[in-house]
Amino acid sequence: MKRKGETVNITEVRVKLTEGKKNRLQAFCSITIDDDFVVRDLKVIEGHKGVFVAMPSRKLTDRCPKCGGKNHLMAQYCNDCGTKLNEKRASRGAGRLKLHADTAHPINSSCREQIQEKVITAFREEVEKSKKPGYKPPKYEDMEDIDYDDFREDLESEKSDT
Repeated sequence: MKRKGETVNITEVRVKLTEGKKNRLQAFCSITIDDDFVVRDLKVIEGHKGVFVAMPSRKLTDRCPKCGGKNHLMAQYCNDCGTKLNEKRASRGAGRLKLHADTAHPINSSCREQIQEKVITAFREEVEKSKKPGYKPPKYEDMEDIDYDDFREDLESEKSDT
């Protein structure tokens, strides 16, 4: 058990670069802590001040008042019955719409900085490897079925919120 003040022992970082250099989403990553615990779907994103690591998150949903079907908060109509949904049902946090919730995240800034440093270092190493002739992206089962389009849509909706 880690005691307060001890560093996080990240024993492995896996990086899967995304296609296309123009996307804000640069890579998906997974980290292994103490060779015992894996956190998947960290994202390396090109921000206005450089790359940063976004923690895994899920889309927030609510239920249709008519049929009870689950819908993303940006949906205008129910996916199940087609009823028009209230446009103002998403809550605001820090002035912008809160559309996602972290599923895993560091509790303090020291842990966040350690994760960010390890992931960005591994990301930059993978980018350098990708520039060499004959580069083959790593094959990781946990990263093979990623739907990049979902994340592109999420990033676009976040960009339009700011």
